[in-house]
Amino acid sequence: MYSNRKACTLEKQNATCKNGNEMICAHRKNLPDVIDSILGQIDDENCFAHIGDEPIHFTTSIKEMIDKFREILFPGYFSNEKLDGANLKYTMGQTISRLHDILAAQITHVLRHDCLRYDMQCSECEANGYRTALKVIESIPRLRRLLSEDVKGAYEGDPAAKSHDEIIFSYPGIYAITVYRIANLLHGFNVPQLPRIMSEHAHSITGIDIHPGAAIGKRFVIDHGTGIVIGETSVIGDNVRIYQNVTIGALSLPPGAGEKLRDAKRHPTIEDDVIVYSGATILGGETVIGARSVIGGNVWLTSSVPPDTKVFMEIPKLIYKYENGGIPDGHIK
Repeated sequence: MYSNRKACTLEKQNATCKNGNEMICAHRKNLPDVIDSILGQIDDENCFAHIGDEPIHFTTSIKEMIDKFREILFPGYFSNEKLDGANLKYTMGQTISRLHDILAAQITHVLRHDCLRYDMQCSECEANGYRTALKVIESIPRLRRLLSEDVKGAYEGDPAAKSHDEIIFSYPGIYAITVYRIANLLHGFNVPQLPRIMSEHAHSITGIDIHPGAAIGKRFVIDHGTGIVIGETSVIGDNVRIYQNVTIGALSLPPGAGEKLRDAKRHPTIEDDVIVYSGATILGGETVIGARSVIGGNVWLTSSVPPDTKVFMEIPKLIYKYENGGIPDGHIK
């Protein structure tokens, strides 16, 4: 009897598998028509396609490039092996050489892509790529000094920070600022696409969105950082501290603004020694926050503020409700 039940069970399983396989085949028979429909729509001028153009493969190489930059900008912090007097020159030399090759290839790639895709005049892509890569590598000592000041500013202003090492290893603000300073350098050398893709990589990891075109001074500090947005034409002075969920952005833009305002200053200027607390929104290309001012949490600003000004929201009225219906003295009903 046991063998009969087992045979019956196997027969049912085989029937189920057969029916399932026939169902899958029936659905897949529709794929050729769907594929033809999609391919037939690829040439629609109202949509976008990248057919026949130079491919761009960024995901792995961008991360590797940023990792190599961090190994060089903060020697010994992010290396896979211990650095000492015996291997320092060799190991760092290998890392710098590898970074140069990745960077040159990426710059060449984006230059060639734009040259071919947009039928631009030849700019000697490969020679230009290697020339620009060398200029970027030559700028590393300056970048290291800038980032050291950013780290010191973060440590001096944050009692929760136990050491400079903790900030370098773990603070998302320092990661985002590091990538911004590299991307800003590439942006200054007129490298297309690559700086923005680097910034968006940092954005995806930290939640901090800094456009590589923004001009940011020394000792820039991002505390916590999640939700920060800094627009392309923002100008930020020295010793500025910004907390989470701050927007330094543009006013509402009219239709067609992409062409009309592409080169206009659309984002605010934040002068030296300003603090902007969490949730504040500062908008407009003519908006200037004067030096040493403090912008409180959740403030919305679309006009300028003189130096040495504090701007705060009025204290909100809080409502306390309890299950027994009682309201403590002095609380709003």
